[in-house]
Amino acid sequence: TGAFKARGALNKLRSLPDDQIQRGIVTASGGNHGLAVAYAGWIAGVPTTIYLGENTPPIKAERLQQWGAQVVIEGAVWDDANRAALALAEREGIAYFHPFADPFVIAGQGTISLEILEQIPNVDTLIVAIGGGGLISGVSTAAKAIRPKIKIVGVEPTGAPTLLTSVQCGQVTELAEITSLANTLAPRKTEEINFDLVSQHVDEIVLVSDEAMRDAARWLWFELGVAAELSGSASVAALLSGQYQPAPGEKVCALVCGAGTDGMN
Repeated sequence: TGAFKARGALNKLRSLPDDQIQRGIVTASGGNHGLAVAYAGWIAGVPTTIYLGENTPPIKAERLQQWGAQVVIEGAVWDDANRAALALAEREGIAYFHPFADPFVIAGQGTISLEILEQIPNVDTLIVAIGGGGLISGVSTAAKAIRPKIKIVGVEPTGAPTLLTSVQCGQVTELAEITSLANTLAPRKTEEINFDLVSQHVDEIVLVSDEAMRDAARWLWFELGVAAELSGSASVAALLSGQYQPAPGEKVCALVCGAGTDGMN
């Protein structure tokens, strides 16, 4: 599916009783979580509906349909699409897969930390992009449970500082507007479970511009042959732009969390 989100979607799928799964599943997504849920629905062989905001790249809608999902465009951004998804779930009695505020989804994403700490046991710092907060909630919770002194740095777009604003305000706060083109990092509001986990486990949040993410995506492609979407390059952008500056000898792991080509356009 080109992103980490299949971990959370499959973990959520496995948590549900068969009779509920057979009624179908629904979500709202800027693309990557939708692909993961469409994949889960394909594995289970059940009807899957994905609501998207108008700011979703068309190629992602096409990929959702290739996995057999029904795609519905609703509203300008994810928050609008999510309201429609929740309404369908309640109306039809089908399972709703939240992209970032479900404990089973968060736990699935946290398996990334298990692999990182197995492969790089002496890593000092993890740099993780933040959208709604599902990835960093899982990664930070798992990593801190294993190595309490590990440093977790979150990265958000300057045009969508959702978690940073909430942390600074001391409560979940809805942004008045979103100006970033990194749509999968740009919900107007997080949820309480993510806010609580980020407040507990994330040491620092930095902001990067869309242009810095685009530069990082191009660097990843030309230097490493990695095709990262704009959002997927955010962690590397924090390093290349100097928004996060490691101390001498600090061993840093930056998660490249989504594939795509919009970062190179």
